[in-house]
Formats: sequence, C-alpha cells, structure tokens
Amino acid sequence: MVAVMGNVMAQETHRQAAVPAYRIYKPDGQPGTLDDIMAALARVEVVFIGESHDDPGAHALQRDLLQAAHARYGTDTAAEKRQVVLSLEMFERDVQLVLDEYLAGLIPETQFLACSRPWNNYQSDYRPLVEFARAQRLPVVAANPPRRYVNLVGREGRDALTRLSQPARALLPPLPYGAASADYEAKFRSLMSGMHGAAAADGERQMPNLSRMLDAQSLWDAGMAHAIAETLAQVPRALVIHLNGRFHSEEGLGIPEHLAAYRKGTRMLMVTVVADADDPETFDVARFGKLGDFVVLSVKPKP
Repeated sequence: MVAVMGNVMAQETHRQAAVPAYRIYKPDGQPGTLDDIMAALARVEVVFIGESHDDPGAHALQRDLLQAAHARYGTDTAAEKRQVVLSLEMFERDVQLVLDEYLAGLIPETQFLACSRPWNNYQSDYRPLVEFARAQRLPVVAANPPRRYVNLVGREGRDALTRLSQPARALLPPLPYGAASADYEAKFRSLMSGMHGAAAADGERQMPNLSRMLDAQSLWDAGMAHAIAETLAQVPRALVIHLNGRFHSEEGLGIPEHLAAYRKGTRMLMVTVVADADDPETFDVARFGKLGDFVVLSVKPKP
C-alpha cells in the first residue's frame, strides 16, 4: 500500500511539473511559442518582458527566454554571435559596481547581497537569472534609478533633482528627463483612480501630488531607458533582455517611449505577461491584444 501511494504521489508530482507555467499568444489571439519569440528577437535589439513581480509564470518565461537566447547567440557554436545582456529593474544604478564585482568573482554572494539591496523575492525569482548570467559570463545591468531620488521627485517635484551633486546626477538620465506621453499619463491617472478612488478621480484638487507621482514614475521609466541606451552604445551587437513591471512597458508606453527618444531607431519587442487572466486557455483580444507584440498568460499553480 505504501509503495502504491508513493507511485501515485510521484505521478502527481510529475504531472504538475509537466504543466506549462504560461501560454504564449500573438496579439490577434493565435497561439504562439517560445520559438516564435526567439524568431522575433533576431530582428530587434531590446526585448522588454513586463511582469507582475510575484508571478511564477513570468519568472518561468524569463528563465526560458534567457537560456534560449544564450543558446542561440552566445555559445561557441552559434551561427550568429550576439552579446546577450540581462537588464533588471530589480537593481538600482548605484549598485552596478557591486553587481559587476560579483559577476567577475571578486566578492562572495554574501557580500553582494549585503551591498546590493536585492528585492525580497530575489532568491526565488531573480537569483536563477543572475546566476545563469554569472555562469555564462553575460553582462547584467542594474537599470533602475536609485529609489531615494525617485522618492525625492515624488515629494518635491522633478526640479529638486537639480540640487543633487554631479556624482548623484550621474546615476540618473540626463536632466531634464522627458515627460510622460499623453497616452501614458492617461493610463497612469486611470490606474491611480482605480487604486485611490474618488480622490484620484477628482484630480489635482484632491490629490495635489498626482503630477509629482507621475514625474516620479517617469523618472523610473527614463532612467531604465537611458541605462539600456548606454548599454547598446557600449556593447556591439547586443541583445538586451530587460525585465520590468508590466506597467513600465505594456502597449509600448513608458520605457520604450523614452528609449526611442534617447536612441532613435532602436528596434524593440514588447512581451507582456498577464498574471490575472481568468483562463489562460482563452485569449480575450479586446482585453489583452494591445498589450504587446506577444502576450503571455500565466497558468495559476494548483494548490
């Protein structure tokens, strides 16, 4: 009886492990594959993977895509050599030196983690990516502007950045950084309205800091875009795989808009991962179709 139960449990574990963590779709609702995304990468310099930060499906896709990109472009037998670069919202610009030292094997992981302010879910969700990059000697970009300066804009407005020292301003995009587009602003205000209710819906009269909040959000976007633009300028034949919260890049708004301003003609691909789809087997074109060049629906793990 014990042996039978053990076999049943093993079969169930294997069945759950075999269930894909996500479903890939094209904007018209046609099913897609990882190979479809890989084929599209041949035509671009940057791919944005917009995630919900606690979504296992997004993190599974990120691992699969990074490994597939390295296999296609980074191995000694690759037909076309390109430098795959991992770029992360999850680390801030002022820890790039620490990150580089860890990737080069100069400091142990304990020191890297102590000095780099990793996110709470780093161990489970982002460490596998960084460790793969380290093992394969891939560059990793700490792309996000330091949170303390984003917070400063949220409290005092974008002009407060002009009071920073030159070393501090070197961690930011060139000032003055670009404003949000009209479409992005409308989307941001709609989001704030949903989160804060009538206060945000009533606009600046009830939430006088809403414009500062938008400027702080735009600093995030512009800062990551500038980090990517610098990487493309410095690394020949780069393919940048950039990870960010989905709001920063879905519909081609946010980071992609700023990147297009910093580096005209940059070829980009938008992949948006949706964590809250009711049924990952059914693609709602009206709801999801405009979110990206590929839209991925996460499969919720069974309890």
